[in-house]
Amino acid sequence: MDHALLSALNTEHAARRAAILITDMATGAQRLVRKGDDLGSDPLADELAKRFRSGKSGLVETNDGTSAFLTVMVPSPRLVIIGAVHISQALVPMAEIAGFDVTVIDPRTAFATEERFPAGSLKADWPEDVLKDTPLDAFTALAAVTHDPKIDDFPLQEALKTGCFYVGALGSRKTHGKRVERFLAAGLTEDQIASIDAPIGADIGAASPSEIAVAVLTNIIAALRQAPGTEA
Repeated sequence: MDHALLSALNTEHAARRAAILITDMATGAQRLVRKGDDLGSDPLADELAKRFRSGKSGLVETNDGTSAFLTVMVPSPRLVIIGAVHISQALVPMAEIAGFDVTVIDPRTAFATEERFPAGSLKADWPEDVLKDTPLDAFTALAAVTHDPKIDDFPLQEALKTGCFYVGALGSRKTHGKRVERFLAAGLTEDQIASIDAPIGADIGAASPSEIAVAVLTNIIAALRQAPGTEA
């Protein structure tokens, strides 16, 4: 591999940005495509978009009848849960089984205990402090479930500004209406706020904390794997 390409790949990997290395199987020529690049005139545009969603490498046929191998490098998905509540206790193991790196953040010592979250996923501190060291990114989902604006609002706003692939918040429609007012006052756009999954989770009639956790994970996976306006 060309040294410049290898260096570029390492840079994207270190920054938790997705990239695809395209190798022409006939000539061996290689090029790098980064997520977010303009793919409008790229003959592999549709296939590249699909691969960025799936994260799977593989051989593809090009329009001129030749073939190319796509080496897909996509950061592992993360889930940041704001609130060490009963829903979170159920959601953590489910999300880990699904392949997410999970962090639970809650400054409330009555909730944030190692007895309730024994696997080392817990950060018993304010979101503002935790996210300084581990900032959000486009491959992170954020679920805010404390019902407390003093804890939830900052990470929700940061998730919207950063472009997290999923942003969800617990609360009734009335609660969310007040949240919308606060976020508009804070300078967020209507489009940004409209992307919040609220009330959080798929509409499956979930009632118990475990059922709500299933509903939340359903929408997180859908947001990760399904392009807007398409079917899985």
